[in-house]
Amino acid sequence: MPYPDTAEGFQVHDTKNWSTFKKGEFKLKPFEAHDVDIAIDACGVCGSDVHTITGGWGDVILPLVVGHEVVGRVLRTGPSVTHCAVGDRVGVGAQVGADLTCDLCKADAENYCPNQIDTYGAEYPDGTISQGGYASHIRAHEYFVFKIPEALETSLAAPMLCAGITVFSPLKRLGAGPGKRIGVVGIGGLGHFAVLFAKALGAEVYALSHSPSKKDDALKLGATGFITTNTDDWADPWKYKFDMLLNTANATDKFNLPAYFSTLKPHGVFHNVGMPEEPLHELRFQDFVTTGCYMGTSHIGNRPEMLEMLDLAAKAGVKSWVETIDVGEAGCKEAVERVKNNKVRYRFTLVNYDKAFGKRE
Repeated sequence: MPYPDTAEGFQVHDTKNWSTFKKGEFKLKPFEAHDVDIAIDACGVCGSDVHTITGGWGDVILPLVVGHEVVGRVLRTGPSVTHCAVGDRVGVGAQVGADLTCDLCKADAENYCPNQIDTYGAEYPDGTISQGGYASHIRAHEYFVFKIPEALETSLAAPMLCAGITVFSPLKRLGAGPGKRIGVVGIGGLGHFAVLFAKALGAEVYALSHSPSKKDDALKLGATGFITTNTDDWADPWKYKFDMLLNTANATDKFNLPAYFSTLKPHGVFHNVGMPEEPLHELRFQDFVTTGCYMGTSHIGNRPEMLEMLDLAAKAGVKSWVETIDVGEAGCKEAVERVKNNKVRYRFTLVNYDKAFGKRE
């Protein structure tokens, strides 16, 4: 029972063998009036994929196809679809559904909707489990399907659909722009996007990393300066200097957070988009008092932010640093293992889907 009822993908069957992928068939959700079917041409490999298939973020419904940085061609649209048309090059990020009727959705906060549906590993009302972008096809509600500007190359655009929007949304919401000094903590898949987008928004950007080897890359990405955080007194010259620290690192549980807080201006923000698997060390309210700072986090971004980000990337020439790998059992294995072992600068995109799945018309 092939497409349009089913699709093929590279599935993980066991979190203990999390990098072993097997090609298999899976059921697509029932096609509805606002749905869009996409033949996938590329998919970014996200740290979230690794946290999921290893079980690091909790229980997983298996077998599972991960991947939520999807770019492809529209094959089919429901009768109520208005945002795209057959033949369009489009993207799908980490969300494929929401009720779109609640107060949150009406306030452009659909990424916090209590009835949101993640791109993979989520249950639809009919019981179908959503499957991600290491696959031949994906079906999504049109609200979560975004036209890709012509100026953005497919393999470079794909990682923007999760990693890009995850940093762009808080940068935009918290006022990154001319006259603001932003510190980006961690120069990896998320962090390199944070430097690129903070710079494109007009802010003065500094990169903070425990690894001095990242300095040249950070400056090439557009950072004004580089701060090494691997000494006890690293923060002393930087007290009260930053309007915002955007933390993209997954090792926050190992941080001396009061040292980071000390570099913020009064009422500055330490905002987290890196999600470590371990809990943070104990914090006291007194740790925030010196600067009166705030600490928070966020989840991807909303549709208006996604469209604004893609437009800015096209106009400002924002280009993610990407290595491409052919999709397949071997390619998926290589990609997730290298992400797990931090052996990528700075994103992978799976490509050559026609070779794995054939032409999909």
